[in-house]
Amino acid sequence: MNIKEESLKCHYNWRGKIEIKPRVEVDTCEKLSLAYTPGVAEACMEIHNHPEKSFELTRRWNTVPVITDGTAVLGLGDIGPEAGMPVMEGKAALFKTFGDVDAYPLCIRSKDTEEIIKTIKLLAGSWGGINLEDISAPRCFEIETRLKEELDIPVFHDDQHGTAIVTAAALINALKIVNKEMSEIKVVINGAGAAGISICRFLIKFGVTNALICDRQGIIYRGAPWLNPSQAKIAEITNKDNIEGSLSEAMKGADVFIGVSGPNCVTQDMVRSMADKSILFTLANPIPEIDPKLAKEAGAYIIGTGSSQYPNQINNVLVFPGLFRGAIDAKATTINDEMMKAASIGIASCVSSEELRREYILPFAYDKKAHKCVSEKVKEAAIQTGVIKK
Repeated sequence: MNIKEESLKCHYNWRGKIEIKPRVEVDTCEKLSLAYTPGVAEACMEIHNHPEKSFELTRRWNTVPVITDGTAVLGLGDIGPEAGMPVMEGKAALFKTFGDVDAYPLCIRSKDTEEIIKTIKLLAGSWGGINLEDISAPRCFEIETRLKEELDIPVFHDDQHGTAIVTAAALINALKIVNKEMSEIKVVINGAGAAGISICRFLIKFGVTNALICDRQGIIYRGAPWLNPSQAKIAEITNKDNIEGSLSEAMKGADVFIGVSGPNCVTQDMVRSMADKSILFTLANPIPEIDPKLAKEAGAYIIGTGSSQYPNQINNVLVFPGLFRGAIDAKATTINDEMMKAASIGIASCVSSEELRREYILPFAYDKKAHKCVSEKVKEAAIQTGVIKK
């Protein structure tokens, strides 16, 4: 039985990966009166008079929905909100396991940007933070931006920023091995959706000055007729020479390739055309942009993928549990660039100089010490930048 068949069998047996359990016992009249009526009325009125106390008197402070509309689920595409539920449940289980955050799926039957924003805003009083997941570009950009502007709790689109944070962490450590600096390298990103654009923006904040983004049409350049608004914006701060051409042209002389696109779009000749000691992060799942064995044969020096089947899994599981734990513990009102950079640096620091090698540039996704480190770094950054409830 292969992994897909085994997983399906498990899902039939599990009938869901999360459940709700009470934190209080209600097995006597007195306990019932305290947890529910009539005693609960006091907590209700306390929140009525002081709404901010909902974070103290309820589990709101530790509760995060994993919200999707089902339009960009894994590599499966637009399969609908119900079909996205297994992913959202899995993510909720990881939130609890690695961050002790109470998370649950919220799958919205709408593709209308305004309707999704309104739905989330109407329910926001129930949560301490919001994790957006598997919402297609470019709508995901507006949804996250608007919610961050209009709500006073952390809002985080993991497909964008979680991927960017863990990719940056991997690159920080890979560059140590090849002895190159962020400011010196040429980076090529294939995939101009939510993840690719966010990775690019984030690496620029870390000092990358020479970046190209490609989509199915080729290199993104200023004035390209096929660009959507998000791609047009990223074109303004990338491709400094405004060159045109294919992915093959882009990869010539590149130090780093980052793929958040589709299977088998990179050839061995493309890898051979890259700079000495090239770094390839081929993150397409379940089939990467090039088979790692072929990439290695073609001369790739460091290879990372999105799969646990190979060394150097670059997985945002390393990000979101600790990130939200730190944000919640700091009582943060948002998740800013400084908090995200702190998460990247924290992840990278969990691989010591003695441990660091070509096949081990990131801690394993199940490393609880890494998640704790991320939460501590993020909390510290939130406090230092003052984005916390007074």
